[in-house]
Amino acid sequence: MASVSHYLLLVLVFLDSNAAQPSCQPGCTCSEDSFGRTLQCMSISLGKIPRNLLEELKQLRIENSPLYELPRGSFINMSTLEHLWLNFNNITVIHLGALEHLSELKELRLEGNKLRSVPWTAFQATPLLRVLDLKHNRIDALPELALQFLVNLTYLDLSSNRLTVVSKSVFLNWLAYRKQQQPGCGAKTVPILVLALHNNPWLCDCRLRGFVQFVNSISIPVILVNYYLMCQRPLSKAGQLFHETELSACRKPQISTPSASVTVQMGHNVTLRCLAQASPSPTIAWAYPLSMWREFDVLTSSAAEDTALSELVIPAAHLVDRGNYTCVASNSMGRSALVIALHVQPTQAPAAARAPPLPSEGEAYIDLRVVRQTVRGILLEWFVVADGPRDPWFTLYIASDATLRPEVVHIGPGVNTYGLEDLRPSTKYEACLSLEGRPARRGRCVVFVTGRGAGELAARERLLHVAVVLSAALLALPVGAYVWAAQARCCCRPGGLNCCPRRRRGPRCPRAVPQLRDCSYAGHRAPRGDGPGCRDAEGEAHRGGEQDWA
Repeated sequence: MASVSHYLLLVLVFLDSNAAQPSCQPGCTCSEDSFGRTLQCMSISLGKIPRNLLEELKQLRIENSPLYELPRGSFINMSTLEHLWLNFNNITVIHLGALEHLSELKELRLEGNKLRSVPWTAFQATPLLRVLDLKHNRIDALPELALQFLVNLTYLDLSSNRLTVVSKSVFLNWLAYRKQQQPGCGAKTVPILVLALHNNPWLCDCRLRGFVQFVNSISIPVILVNYYLMCQRPLSKAGQLFHETELSACRKPQISTPSASVTVQMGHNVTLRCLAQASPSPTIAWAYPLSMWREFDVLTSSAAEDTALSELVIPAAHLVDRGNYTCVASNSMGRSALVIALHVQPTQAPAAARAPPLPSEGEAYIDLRVVRQTVRGILLEWFVVADGPRDPWFTLYIASDATLRPEVVHIGPGVNTYGLEDLRPSTKYEACLSLEGRPARRGRCVVFVTGRGAGELAARERLLHVAVVLSAALLALPVGAYVWAAQARCCCRPGGLNCCPRRRRGPRCPRAVPQLRDCSYAGHRAPRGDGPGCRDAEGEAHRGGEQDWA
């Protein structure tokens, strides 16, 4: 009887001791040997590091799981962990305090994840770390002090990442490397330091010069897993091995041009050239006063290694194009600028002066464009440069395939925008701008086509797509909303201006230059006579002729 009681007591003690220990994670494998306790979780759905794990765990291996981040405190209660394998997961982020409580960690493997960067200061919590495997990730940069806390590391694998440029200071500042280089190290046993840096898209220009020199000077006790590091860019050096390539020192751009002063006749094409020599290769940009309105083609080519040629092509130069054009070349070492003066000569002498002289329509520059949408239509904006002692007033012709005659709007000086509202769906519009009632010219027009609509009030909530035709180019942009007009279009004449509904919002003319809306014309030519008139706010009629289009 006593023996039976003793046996039951042993069973109870055994069951109680097992109950005190956390059970193995479902789907994982737990084992224990002379090395210590191990937990392996392979190809199971784990979104985070399990918390209630075996005590005195020495090795943790989680692979092929949807684990995507290591938050702060991920390894709390795992102070005895020495080997951590997290290969082939989806880890993209490691938080700064993720490695806290891992003071005994000696091996960390993160192969085959999606890391773009690593919080290198997090390794302050792992002073005993000897193996760090980061291959097959997406790391594209190494800070100069990245390795400062990895003082006992003997194996570092950064192969098959996206490193392009690395400073040699990354390794010269590394305490583990400096230990290998101290005088007298040969008299005592020094651990081998293994580096893996191959299969990265190295950019072999002057910025990699120091690193290439470092790699070519490596010798025992420092070992490269693969000594045949290869350049991938630029194309002139693609496929070259590090020990075969020669890289020059970095320098800021030096700019030159065949001519710093260029003269051209109005209407002729002209090309401004800028040659920049720099290492690394520079980027070139052009700056000129009317860059917001006049966009020119820029052709950039590589004239030679570390030399770029940029050409600014100005078709049919106008008087408005004259001025200073600045070529700016820049790279990581600095920037340089060069000014080229462009002089445009008129093709003929200006007309004889008369009082008051009017701007010359032939020499005026007019740029009309659709700039943005409004609630019910579009906004036109124009830029005009004209010779003359005073600012001109403008005539805007608005025609559509839904009306027989264009609407004519006269706009005072100093105004450069006009809003078109109540646009009809499925209608082609053409807006042309001229100076002071002169005939409209095709080069100063913008053509746009509104999209289709439905005959319902709900159409007001839909976007109106307008295809804009400008300089023979077809563009598409969303503008305003569908609006259906119940009333017929009215015709505003000088005598009945006040009875017209306000279908468009535009600036009124000042008293000196009145504003008139007139839709009694049937073409794209200006009216004959001295120009149309309009009424001011007091109703006083200003003199002006009004006739139909011929």
